[in-house]
Amino acid sequence: MNRVDGKVVLVTGAARGQGRSHAVHLAREGAHIIAFDLCADIASNEYPLASPADLEETARLVKETGQQVVTARVDVRDRAGLETALAEAVGQLGGLHVVVANAGICPLGKHVSTAGFVDAFDVNFLGVVNTVHASMEYLGEGGSIIAIGSVAGLVPQTGFNGQQALQGPGGDGYGLAKKLIQAYTSSLALTLGPSSIRVNAIHPTNVNTDMLQSMPMYRTFRPDLENPTAEDAAVTFPFMQAMPTPWVEPADISHAVVYLSSDESRFVTGQQLRVDAGAGMKIGL
Repeated sequence: MNRVDGKVVLVTGAARGQGRSHAVHLAREGAHIIAFDLCADIASNEYPLASPADLEETARLVKETGQQVVTARVDVRDRAGLETALAEAVGQLGGLHVVVANAGICPLGKHVSTAGFVDAFDVNFLGVVNTVHASMEYLGEGGSIIAIGSVAGLVPQTGFNGQQALQGPGGDGYGLAKKLIQAYTSSLALTLGPSSIRVNAIHPTNVNTDMLQSMPMYRTFRPDLENPTAEDAAVTFPFMQAMPTPWVEPADISHAVVYLSSDESRFVTGQQLRVDAGAGMKIGL
């Protein structure tokens, strides 16, 4: 307990899924939380995104731990809006020590227009850059920046398991964005190292969230079926991992987030941490 006691942590995409899990786990360990989320759908992304009610639930869960929380509906693609909301939140909580750039979408499907590429890239990479750069003026010695990538973004851009045609433009944008997170965080770690600010990325495999449990994802994993069910996709989800599991849980990623947020990792920087049940090894990373 109290592994991040008194720290203020920004989490984007905090209304549900991984983001909510990160926020709650950090709060349980003593952190105050700034929780940002778009809380609206994006047209090219065919599964529903989080709602304002989801963000309110995240806030409720954080408050249950006894920690403070500030929420705002923020589009990470909007640097100016993000800067304004962050300034207000930092003013309320008195500082900022950790940034968890988690917000992401995955608009899969060969029928998706090129808007899917733009949206996926802008949310998943430019959103990370905007979040981190807006936060840097508040971070000091001992600060930690954590970007959430994906093991799927570490494979060749020709597509995961040869499924480029099924992923479509949105899948290409997603893969490119996650791939660039690796280079971006490694470079930024060198830049901020002399200031004793750590920068790391976490790359999960399938995570049991609304992004994974969606029809576009089911169709990507079961292209042989017109309308695959969750049960149909569950047959193929385990093929990604070396260990016999279809996915990891959000909490599995949150444990790594807590570690990288804490002073336990005070000399850990520039790392690309795969929480992937061996998926990376299976594809030769």
